[in-house]
This record gives sequence, C-alpha cells and structure tokens, in this order.
Amino acid sequence: MQSGLARIIKKGTAVLGHSLFSLPLLGLSLMLGGLPTTSAEAADVTVIHAGKLLAVPGQAPISPATLVIEDGKVKEVRAGHVDAAALGLGADAKIIDLSDKFVMPGFIDLHVHLSFGANPDRTLIVTKPDSYFSLIAANNARKTLMTGFTTVRDLGSPGTSVYALRDGIRDGLVPGPKILVAGAAITPTGGHGDFHGYRDEVEKAMPAAGVCNGADDCRRAVRAAVKRGSDVIKVTSTGGTLSNTAAGTGQQFTDAELVAIAETAHALGRKVTAHAHDKAGIDSALRAGFDSIEHSMWADEDTLRLFKKTGAWLIPTIYPITYAGDTPEKMRNGPYKNATPAVMAKLLKLGRQPKDMASKAYKMGVNIALGTDSGVSPNGENINEFIELVGIGMTPMEALMAGTVKAAQAGGIEGVGKLAPGMAADVVAMPGDPLQDIKAVLGVDFVMRDGIVFKQDGK
Repeated sequence: MQSGLARIIKKGTAVLGHSLFSLPLLGLSLMLGGLPTTSAEAADVTVIHAGKLLAVPGQAPISPATLVIEDGKVKEVRAGHVDAAALGLGADAKIIDLSDKFVMPGFIDLHVHLSFGANPDRTLIVTKPDSYFSLIAANNARKTLMTGFTTVRDLGSPGTSVYALRDGIRDGLVPGPKILVAGAAITPTGGHGDFHGYRDEVEKAMPAAGVCNGADDCRRAVRAAVKRGSDVIKVTSTGGTLSNTAAGTGQQFTDAELVAIAETAHALGRKVTAHAHDKAGIDSALRAGFDSIEHSMWADEDTLRLFKKTGAWLIPTIYPITYAGDTPEKMRNGPYKNATPAVMAKLLKLGRQPKDMASKAYKMGVNIALGTDSGVSPNGENINEFIELVGIGMTPMEALMAGTVKAAQAGGIEGVGKLAPGMAADVVAMPGDPLQDIKAVLGVDFVMRDGIVFKQDGK
C-alpha cells in the first residue's frame, strides 16, 4: 500500500462541500517532480471486507459487507465479502481485510481547541508566536485522528495557527482530521473571548481579533472573520467558566448584537454557534437564529423547548465535566485545582448540572450532536464523549449517530458522516461492537481518511 507524503497529497482532497476545502496541487505537483497530467489515469481502488459494517448510523448494520473505495470516495457498498474479480476490478486493487472488525464512518467532533492542551499555560499567548500554536495543534490533530475522528470543528484558536493547520492537512503536509476553523471567537470587550489578567499595555499591544461592540461593529467582526478564512462563526454569547474574570457566566452580548452576528454570518454562508452558559444568553442566541449552542449548562425546560421550536442543535460537551470533576471535592483536587479564584468559583458551581441538563434535553427530544471542548479536557480523549452520551440515556446507536450523521447535519458538513456512494472514504474499525458496548469505541485500531490509511492494526 502506498504511503507517505506522495500518497497523502494524491488523496488529500477534502470533501466538506465548501470552496475553502478545494485542493489546488499545482505547486506541490511541481515539487514532487512533474506537472499534472491531463491524460486519464487508472483509478486508485481499495476494497474493504468488513465483519460488520454500520454504513449509515441509524440504519441496520450489514454483516458481512464489502466497501469499495475509489479515489478517496466510497464507490459501492455490498452485502457479503465480494472479491475484486467479481467487482470487475483489476489485480492492482488493494484489499484490506477487516473481516474480524466492526466498521463504520469516521467520527465528527463539533467542538475542539487543537492549539491548546488541557489546563494550558495562559501566558504562552503573549510569549509565543502563532507558529508555536500551529505545532501544538498539529500534535493534537494527529492524536485526535488516531482515535477515529476524521472531521473536527475548531472553535477558538490564537491568530492564524489553526487556519495554517487546516490548510496543511488539506494539502497533505501533516496528518490530521479535516478541520472547520472558527479562529478567534466573536466577543464583546471584556467578554469570554477577550484577553483577561494581563497588563493594560499587553492587551493593547495584541487585541483579540474578534472583539466588537454594538450591532454594526459586530457585523464588521463577522465579515473580518470570513475574510480571514473562517469556516464557521463562534460567538461568546455569555461569560465563560475558564476566563480569568469574576464577571460571571451571564449574557454579555445584547440581543441586537446577536441578531446582527447571526444575520451577517448567514448572509456570508456560514453557520453560527454560540458558547453560552446561562439561560438568558442561550435564549437570546436561539431567538437570534443561531444554528447551534455549545454547552448550554444552565438551560431550563423553557429553554429546551425553545431549542425544539427553533430546530437549533445542542452541543453539550459533557466529558470535560467528568475530566475536571463533577463534585466540589473532585474539582478542588482535580486537574484545575490551581485555577485562579475567579475561575475556581465558577467551576465549583457546575457539579452535575451539565450532565443533568443534557439528560433532560435528550428526554425532551432536543437535537443533540457530539462536541467535546477538547482543550479543556485533553485532545485525544474526545472518544469518551460517546460514553458520556450513553450515560445521559442515549442508546449506543443514538450516540454513534450524534458523532456521525447528526454531527454532519448540525455542522452543515457535506460528504461525511456515512458511508454511501459519493461520500468521503472516512472509515474507522474496532475489534468490539459498540452497538453492544459503547466502550468498544475506545479500541479503534483502523483509521482511514479520504481513502488514506493512517492507522492499521493499532499502529
């Protein structure tokens, strides 16, 4: 099987249905020793024999099954193990034997922060260049891919660090999942996405790119984000737990500002999602027409009914609560034990509330998709969110749907989330059956993205 940079570049086209993800490879082709040819080339074909194939989460699996992949996309799905000759393929077709594995589409995480580690040193933002954060993000992207996540949405990163990583992965320079990038969050002055705790001279020297005040200025900030190359608009509708300020987690943008942000994002063809903790900020973002809400920790039944009325998606990000501690004792002795007093006071209020809210939302029929807020918990541990979703009451199938077909729908991401003709060949496999025990997802030992094998036999 072909591997290395040449194969990644050959197959490194992203399929997110947006012009940002097209793959102009002229320069790279020249570097690798030749101009692109206009003559027809033999298709690159791979055949996967699966023990059990969950081609479309939500539908019954096929056991056994054959998956035919051509030039990075799914060409055909067949019941049974069909050999290359019977498929009309030549002897050069590659065969991958996963006949003892559970096979399904690659996972999608709608909320990560690749450029940070869990509980990061916040002073790095003023001492390191963007390129340093690109290296952190590249390492975290590799970890994330190797656990089975083939598409992620990065909802907050410094400078141009993750824009560069997105493009580097797309162009085959480094391994990682396909990335939708928000860049700097849209935030009011002093809001959750602004800088906190630095000398005034430092903050003035490096203002947060997404800061805006007033409806017109917020329209400008959204337009500037799109100009920088943002694929999605992330907004801090409320204060945040981990921002080093005692301003609380209530609504910070006005209703008029949130309407202006949503209208501008949609006019420019972007989904818009809100970081929101307290009820007022969640409700205001929902009324403004936001596509999804991250966290929603303090949503009550009225707010959850508003989710249903608007059709917006809830991204509950449950695992970070387990990681940080869901009781005051666990929190004080956990990974955030050295948090500043302003941050710790907000952390101690959480307890089981985020888990209880997500459970109530599920029971009420709110649209839920998978996101982890990795960067608050360690990147590479994203897979635990599937277990948390089952913990709030979902069946294993519903949890797998939340991290595949539903995540694709919530994020407006085309070409991913299921294995059907024309879809990206994003494939993961594991020895166990997650429909029987969701913890089987912890054992992913095969990862393919866009037809490129990045992990096989656990390596």
